[in-house]
Amino acid sequence: MLARAFLLGIQALRRATAPAGQNSLTSRRNEAEVVTSRVNHVGKTFFCSNTNATSNDRSSDSEAKISVTFIDKDGEEKLVKVPIGMSMLEAAHENDVELEGACEGSLACSTCHVIVTDVDYYNKLEDPVDEENDMLDLAFGLTETSRLGCQVIASPELDGIRLALPSATRNFAVDGYVAKSH
Repeated sequence: MLARAFLLGIQALRRATAPAGQNSLTSRRNEAEVVTSRVNHVGKTFFCSNTNATSNDRSSDSEAKISVTFIDKDGEEKLVKVPIGMSMLEAAHENDVELEGACEGSLACSTCHVIVTDVDYYNKLEDPVDEENDMLDLAFGLTETSRLGCQVIASPELDGIRLALPSATRNFAVDGYVAKSH
């Protein structure tokens, strides 16, 4: 449809700019106005509407959040709202949860190790990739429902998930290191 409108526009512009003997000036102006009107309509229909719908969809997706409870090593719980598509590592950093993430989510450490407390939620997660399993092998306090927080991505089916933080991590960083929010 857009290609057709483009071709019609080119044809109309050629007629509108043709030598005066072939078309009257009034006719060319009217045709140019019609072409402009059609191009504006097509542009609004195909570009503005779709772009606005997409950006509205994106903003509603980015506003959609799930509830996640982080349980620290002392058993204290912190309920946070996490936008769909955000990793639990990012969510922890944005909400002052002490989840280290030394490699910043690049699957090069196990310091964002979390334990999914409910097997039903664990089963809703995608299977871990080999690199994640390799890093989990190095994690302190590994369990059957252990995952790396950088690989657990918020999705609607995870609403209500509870993640326990292990009592320690294995890291090569200097003692006293505090993770910074990204």
